[in-house]
Amino acid sequence: MKLRLDYGAEGLEVEVPDDAHVVDMEDTRGLNAIEQHIEQALLHPVGTPSLRRLAQNRRSACVVISDITRPVPNSLVLPPILRILEEAGIPRQGITILVGTGLHRPNEGEELVRLVGEQVAATYHIVNHKARARDTLVHLGDTSAGAPIWIDRIYMEADLKIATSLIEPHLMAGYSGGRKAICPGIMGVDTMRVLHGPKLMGDPRSAEGVIDGNPFHEQALEVAQKAGVDFTFNVAMNDRRQVTGIFAGDLEGAHAEGVRFVEAQASAWLEEPVPIVVTTSAGYPLDLTFYQAVKGLTAVLPIVETGGTIVLAARCAEGLGSPEFTQLLADTDSAAAFEERLQDPDFFVVDQWQLQELCKVLRKVRVLLCSDGVDVDSPHLRGLVSTVASVEAGIAEARRQHGADAAIAVIPRGPYVLARSRAVAA
Repeated sequence: MKLRLDYGAEGLEVEVPDDAHVVDMEDTRGLNAIEQHIEQALLHPVGTPSLRRLAQNRRSACVVISDITRPVPNSLVLPPILRILEEAGIPRQGITILVGTGLHRPNEGEELVRLVGEQVAATYHIVNHKARARDTLVHLGDTSAGAPIWIDRIYMEADLKIATSLIEPHLMAGYSGGRKAICPGIMGVDTMRVLHGPKLMGDPRSAEGVIDGNPFHEQALEVAQKAGVDFTFNVAMNDRRQVTGIFAGDLEGAHAEGVRFVEAQASAWLEEPVPIVVTTSAGYPLDLTFYQAVKGLTAVLPIVETGGTIVLAARCAEGLGSPEFTQLLADTDSAAAFEERLQDPDFFVVDQWQLQELCKVLRKVRVLLCSDGVDVDSPHLRGLVSTVASVEAGIAEARRQHGADAAIAVIPRGPYVLARSRAVAA
């Protein structure tokens, strides 16, 4: 049968066996009259006064937004927020939009215009967070796990602090959104060394769909609380990039309400794990790089058998990822060798956490990557991931290994789907 997979901006038509199990979440419709829903969320938030009331008698405001790797509809969300701030008396020159890049590259030029919309880009002061520039950060003490808390100075000096984000399943935070706009969005690299370090990342509770007892979630929340967040604006979306839910207000309360909504929206079940899973990284912008695409692999671990095969379709238009991540791949001969390096307490490389997540996958399964942006003979992936010319070729190779009748599950929307197995859950 023919299926369309989320792949880049265009999608990818593939042929999969007729007996494949298609694993997909509920087709949630986008909200009608979205502008009205946004206004209502700003007027009647969860656990806080309205944004207008919060903005009264404030001299300045900082609005944190996600970078280009997250499909947050900033052109819809930002204008009403900014209008309310000005109507409440905050001068336009006192408002800063801070792009929460974490350790990602900055968003500039035409990319920045695409991120926020032409009007906002032309009208407001927009700054990219710089996690490695110590002089742009403020130290707020340490977390209970011993992580030094370094947060963007612009944010900390603002009189009113606002964070916007997208809630979706996340490979180590359980769900994105809420506190993640701050941590890692606008934290320093020294904070990230601990929060994205081997101990926290290696905890089995730092996993997709897990909030209770998740140490990464708890530490990120601690950082965000220390930094202070006056108002959050979270959205949930479907695969068509339509807003399906809005959860504004209190940092914890609004996020918890959004998580419950997304969990119900995103969950999809198989009776038991299968030997072959075909998945994606949810297309653009989540599959811009192989670094980001790893999320498509971790998301399906609950439904693939130990010793099985994952066929991952990810466009990777910008290649493997950051220079640090690319070099780390080149220096790694095997998952076992890298995990041994992680035992050295002095070892730290930016973006190492994503390779650690990949190694977690490789301990359980084999990975076949179908990508236009990664060379099929790439030396960086040798010893880790094999490349295939097409999804169909990947399925054929997997069935040669697991048997001509081996069960196959296909997840067209990738990590947007919270894939689970009833047999494992039981």
